[in-house]
Amino acid sequence: MNESQRFRLGTVGALSLSVVSSVSIVICNKALISTLAFTFATTLTSWHLLVTFCSLHVALWMKLFEHKPFDARAVMGFGILNGISIGLLNLSLGFNSVGFYQMTKLAIIPCTVLLETLFFRKKFSRNIQISLAILLMGVGIATVTDLQLNVLGSVLSLLAVVTTCVAQIMTNTIQKKFKVSSTQLLYQSCPYQAITLFIIGPFLDGLLTNKNVFAFKYTPQVLVRRKCFDFSTFFCLDYLVYSNNYFYTNPSWFQFFIVLSCLISVSVNFSTFLVIGKTSPVTYQVLGHLKTCLVLAFGYVLLRDPFSWRNILGILIAVIGMVLYSYSCSIESQQQKASDVSAQLSQVKESESDPLISVENSPGILSDGVVQKAPLWNSNKDLEA
Repeated sequence: MNESQRFRLGTVGALSLSVVSSVSIVICNKALISTLAFTFATTLTSWHLLVTFCSLHVALWMKLFEHKPFDARAVMGFGILNGISIGLLNLSLGFNSVGFYQMTKLAIIPCTVLLETLFFRKKFSRNIQISLAILLMGVGIATVTDLQLNVLGSVLSLLAVVTTCVAQIMTNTIQKKFKVSSTQLLYQSCPYQAITLFIIGPFLDGLLTNKNVFAFKYTPQVLVRRKCFDFSTFFCLDYLVYSNNYFYTNPSWFQFFIVLSCLISVSVNFSTFLVIGKTSPVTYQVLGHLKTCLVLAFGYVLLRDPFSWRNILGILIAVIGMVLYSYSCSIESQQQKASDVSAQLSQVKESESDPLISVENSPGILSDGVVQKAPLWNSNKDLEA
């Protein structure tokens, strides 16, 4: 297996891992938030990052990857920015309608394209632009319902979009600039992300839920209203006791879902950095919309969530956009490789056509499999002498 095939296989594996882990954690977190009434999403995310860091530290101790320190200021700024973007996305959801929040998520792709075009001079072909437009239209049809605007919510959404785009672009550029792997970058930035969310998490969760995360009863049985319970077709009822229109959950099951969510988050965080590093921030956002479509489908099949023809039509259009985007990226990748090969061949021909330059600039000449020392000609004066 050559290097190109290994890279392609690694990219497919990263994309698959990202989809499976993201859909799994959505289902798990829905059980925690909707069913078990643990509504502290930002605090839960800080726990996810802490567990991710501890897992990577164990992997480092087992020598599964190499620690590669680099610019500490860049890592700190990147980690804090990531934490702030997560907090702003949660605030955007809290201060806007669900429809407007979905529009906020859709705006991330155009914003990323704009930023990469302006600051990195990256060009997106017309085929890719059309495929992205089809994708966004499909996801919009499937997910956007009501659009209720307010000044504070709009400002928070704008900040969330900008910080998310910049953080994801930095994820890609830092890995390439400092030549670090996704694991090395995640290991060094995780503590800053976790600390940021540890600090702002309780405040944001209290602002959005009017509840205190420190006052939540973690050990006694958790009280859940019957109307919130929609997992009866998916999870066993053995851990629930129904009484007076309430469900009393066994605390062991509550702790189980907390631990499960944190463990899945390790895969989610790792695959996020891996996908962005191997592909691009735009491709990662396209993958994110695929996850949204899968979550809608799983919600209907497994959890009997409401589903309409509008959802089906939107998902089908989004899938068409994703296929077109993948095809366009594949064609452009092949064209880029062909142009790189032709450029290398032209350079080789130019060097062969001027043997003197080849002798002067190369450290040695390969002759019959033996490396010989190049003549010590440093200037034209040596030749004249």
